[in-house]
Amino acid sequence: MRKTIAIAATALTVAATGIAVTGVIVPAGPATAALSDVPADCGVSTAAYRSDGQRLSYVYADRATSTKAYVNDNLGWVPSAHQQIGGSGDDTSFRSTEYAAHPTDGWLYKVSRQGQLVDGTWSVTAQSASRLKNGFADTRILATASPYLYRVAGTSLYRYTETYVDDVFTLSAPVRLASSGWDGVNTLTYERSGGTGSAAVDVLIGTKANGELKEWRVNRATPTTISSKVLRASGWGLFTSLSTGYCDAHPNGRPLLGIKADGTASVHFDASKTDGVGTDIKGGTLGALGWTAKAYGQ
Repeated sequence: MRKTIAIAATALTVAATGIAVTGVIVPAGPATAALSDVPADCGVSTAAYRSDGQRLSYVYADRATSTKAYVNDNLGWVPSAHQQIGGSGDDTSFRSTEYAAHPTDGWLYKVSRQGQLVDGTWSVTAQSASRLKNGFADTRILATASPYLYRVAGTSLYRYTETYVDDVFTLSAPVRLASSGWDGVNTLTYERSGGTGSAAVDVLIGTKANGELKEWRVNRATPTTISSKVLRASGWGLFTSLSTGYCDAHPNGRPLLGIKADGTASVHFDASKTDGVGTDIKGGTLGALGWTAKAYGQ
């Protein structure tokens, strides 16, 4: 099934988790907590979907929080899992592609969006959601490490390979990397890749229901070989979304944005993202921001 929507750039007013949004950035209040721990040059964001299918973005940047919503950016349903594939743009237009797992029909969709800045307001001018692959029922988490897509469902971790067959983008059959323990993983996002040859790994970071902040290293050549480190042993269990970002003046560091189901959020700074040590991670709560739309780690 393929759904293509031609959209005119019209005005929009939505209630984004209690925040009035008019298609651009609306401040959700200053981030008054933990500011001294997170450098001002660090920024991190995550995609989210409101219950009516309106797409939002939650943003922490320049030591302030904000919510973005674009005119006509409505998928019509809320993905059970979501992951950005790619995007491009400039000051007046953008294109993006994303994975979205349907909550009920068992399909993984490729969602394509085009947007344009019209009279000072961002609008989605075209959107399509096309079925990409079946077998994605009960998907809770998606994470991309091109050319691989990682998926968490039930107790298992799976990996797919992205390929082009006759110039058509597709995914391979799944490889189950682990069959137990992954039901306790609440969030998972791709951090980086490292190593070479048979030692090349994808590094994933996430949180567990037992409170751990954890890092996993998946060997690219033999992906059932997975090592892990606990970065923090407690305090991270309630996050339903964890995202990593970038720091312009601190390229070796990373900000971490955690969001809880009750709409509160926390921001942290890890000064060395490659050392496998979490004792130096600083930061804390941003308070109740009203960010209750379903968010996904990015």
